[in-house]
Amino acid sequence: MKKKASTHTGAAGLLRKHALSIFEAALAAADPADAVARRLERLDASRFERIFVIGAGKAAAPMAQSAERIFGRRITGGLINVKDGHTAKLKRIEMNECGHPVPDARGVAGARRIAEIASAAGKNDLVVCLISGGASALMPLPAPPVSLEEKQEVTRLLLASGANIHEINAVRKHISGIKGGQLARLAAPATVESLLLSDVIGDSLDVIGSGPTAPDASTFTTASDVLCKYSLTASIPQTVYDRINCGTLGEVDDTPKPGDPIFRRVTNTVVGSNRLALTAAARRARELGYRTLILASEVEGETREIARMHAAIAREIVRAGQPVKPPACIITGGETTVVLHGQGLGGRNQEFALAAAIDIAGLPDVLVFSAGTDGTDGPTDAAGACADGQTLHRKPDARRYLDDNDSYRYFGELNDLVKTGPTNTNVMDVRLILVGGKR
Repeated sequence: MKKKASTHTGAAGLLRKHALSIFEAALAAADPADAVARRLERLDASRFERIFVIGAGKAAAPMAQSAERIFGRRITGGLINVKDGHTAKLKRIEMNECGHPVPDARGVAGARRIAEIASAAGKNDLVVCLISGGASALMPLPAPPVSLEEKQEVTRLLLASGANIHEINAVRKHISGIKGGQLARLAAPATVESLLLSDVIGDSLDVIGSGPTAPDASTFTTASDVLCKYSLTASIPQTVYDRINCGTLGEVDDTPKPGDPIFRRVTNTVVGSNRLALTAAARRARELGYRTLILASEVEGETREIARMHAAIAREIVRAGQPVKPPACIITGGETTVVLHGQGLGGRNQEFALAAAIDIAGLPDVLVFSAGTDGTDGPTDAAGACADGQTLHRKPDARRYLDDNDSYRYFGELNDLVKTGPTNTNVMDVRLILVGGKR
């Protein structure tokens, strides 16, 4: 993690130091290379003629490194799509950097090559598929006649609407030629070993990376309902509307469902998750002397509302010692959504900290912290931010920045952004409430 000299001293500085240490422990537990190695070491590779490695995601590069260490020269070839900058040295597997969160032409070219590799695998071959957070955007293969530009527009609309990842991926799968189990269809009858680093609530196999090798529980009707729910039907490109509408009428084949024979030789395994990261964070918090509680790993909803709930817990700890007495550490995980109202710069974790800062103003010895385990929060170079009871005293105009969704500039001026650089993992977010006291 990149460390920047803190301008905070005393209790405020200590809380920030502890929050970063707890977050670092969460990141270490989410190391994707170790998780992949533990699974592949148990696999008998000798029974396969050829081994191909494909995949996509922010953590795909270290996952692929691990596969190369395990299989070495047994790997016939492969390709992974990664986010710009989220790279690692590979010898036998090609690495293709491309755009995220909005897919680009590089992603399409890589996804097309991934589809070709999967299709070339035979009955006696093994296809190792490595999927981590970001794979949905990083492995775009628009289903004709949908174009890349039209898929980009749909992605932008969904991201700005406040739709959650389950809803966004339901639409993505039904305008794709590779997601929603369709990559498994291309690879059949080869054996497919899919290793997943989960960045979604509930670790649903068909939602992680839009489930390229998993049976798809969503349908064209599901996708249509999402567009209606967020009033996007009139805004989306006509080709997207036509494809989804034809699908609901049964005129286009749906994605493969549970029970489909193509999945008989497919194994999907979640090798890393938010819960594992939170458990490690809690262990570190206890080492630092905090009474610690993991409140939930599946927190979702509108960011500002979730921030208010966390601020209310902080006030309760200070005033009543509930649900734990100080020194206290409350930990939550999951992934919230932001509804854009302004033209500012930020992400869900920074917006969480800014909204919470308003509600904890004046509380002594309290810190809120929120950061994405991938090191990227929205279209910024920060993973998140932290705030304490004196944040508004130092910069009173927080409400104006919040109204403009401009949390990045607000916290940047206070030196309270959390910057890690690319972490090469992604298991959603880690949020902390720290309340100091005698140890």
